[in-house]
This record gives sequence, C-alpha cells and structure tokens, in this order.
Amino acid sequence: MDMIYRDEDTFFHRLDPRSKLFIMLFTFVFAVMTDSWTVYIVLAALTILHSIISKSYPNLKKISFVLFMLMMMSLVFWAIGHRGPTKLIGFITLEGLIFGANKGVKIIIMIIAGMNFLSTTKIEEISAGLVKIGLPYRGAFAFSTAIRLIPMVLGTTETIIQAQKSRGLDLDSGSIISKVKKYMPLMIPAFVSVIRNTNVFSMALESKGFGYADKKTSYIEVKMKTVDWVIIVLLIATLLLLIFLKVKRYI
Repeated sequence: MDMIYRDEDTFFHRLDPRSKLFIMLFTFVFAVMTDSWTVYIVLAALTILHSIISKSYPNLKKISFVLFMLMMMSLVFWAIGHRGPTKLIGFITLEGLIFGANKGVKIIIMIIAGMNFLSTTKIEEISAGLVKIGLPYRGAFAFSTAIRLIPMVLGTTETIIQAQKSRGLDLDSGSIISKVKKYMPLMIPAFVSVIRNTNVFSMALESKGFGYADKKTSYIEVKMKTVDWVIIVLLIATLLLLIFLKVKRYI
C-alpha cells in the first residue's frame, strides 16, 4: 500500500474514507449502467481532474502502459466479436472498433477511480471506514489486507526483475512471446516470497491475539463532516438523474 498511497495534503486526502469509497463505487456504477459517450467523457474528465487535484497522477503514469494495453486488447477482442455493416479491414468493422473503444474506456475509468481512491486513502483508514459502515472487523481487515498484498506482489516482482537484470538477464529484447517466456520463471520466486511474507504476517497476528476480543478499538477515528455528506448527496442525486435519463432512453 505504501507504493500506492501518496502522502499529500489535498482536498481528497482530507475527506472521510467512507465518502471516498462512495466516490469510487458510484463511479463504477455510473460507468457500468450506461454506454453513453457523453457520460463517459464527463466521467473521464472528472476522474482525471480528481487525479490532478489529489496529486495521484504519478501513480497513473506507473500503470499507463497497462491502461494502453487494456485499451488495445479491448479494441481487438471486441472488433473481432462485434460485427457491423461498415467494414474496414477484413472482418473488422467500424462499429466493432467503436464498441471496443466504449468498453475499453469504461474499464479505464474504473481503474483510474480505484487508483485515485488508493492514492488518497491509507490502509488503516480503509479498514476503519468499512467498520464504521457496518462491515464486521474481520471482513474489513481481510479486505484491507488483500489490498496490501497488491503493492507487496508488485514490489517483490520488481526487486526480482532488477536483480536478474543486474546478473545479465536480457528481458527487453525479442518478441512479445519470447518476453513472456522470460518473465514467467520470475513469477515463481515472487509468489514464493509473497507466501513466505504472508505466513510471517499470520504468525504476527496470532502472537498479538488477533480475534480474541469481540470489540475492537482503533487509534484512527473517522468522522463524517459536512462536505462528506454533501458529496454523498450529490452522488445519489446524480445516480437518480442517470436512472431517469436511462428510463427515458435519453442516454
């Protein structure tokens, strides 16, 4: 999580973790419930503005290649599976490319929204916010621990890759298939290291008596402020508006 969270003093960092969670979840809902390009353009602009204000855009640069590949894969797969009357090259149609771009933008918007949430919210705040919502402590802890594993896997993999490169292993040359073959053996020590760290983590929990007390206390106190309630009300109002426009077939 330390690799993703950015310690900044911005408007979004100061929000309650519950309101930030609702921003992410409602963005997911907005992206899934419609295929309107107008809605996507507005959502994309707002999520990018969110990244700029929260100063989380450096994290987006780290995954820019992944986002690009997701868009390319979406274009290719949907162009093959979705046919239309306007043929471009062979069986690829203009309608298929537009449909693929639509799905790709939808996925990218949700990824950026998730990255904005993780970039502005500490793991402890996520857990405390989920407990305040009503999720059992064990469930909140499991969710936050799962998020913690993401940067752990990425960091371990990057360390192994750099270690192998320092020993002369060429991972940059060759075709895509040959690169995949070179990277695959590196995944084994990465996952072994993660499993070892997870085992140490579980022993640390047992030694501290995790699960013994029914009622947990936290040194992080989260409290909804006026601005948090305003954001949630605006999100709900926007959702109701989109549902109305969807029912009336305006979008």
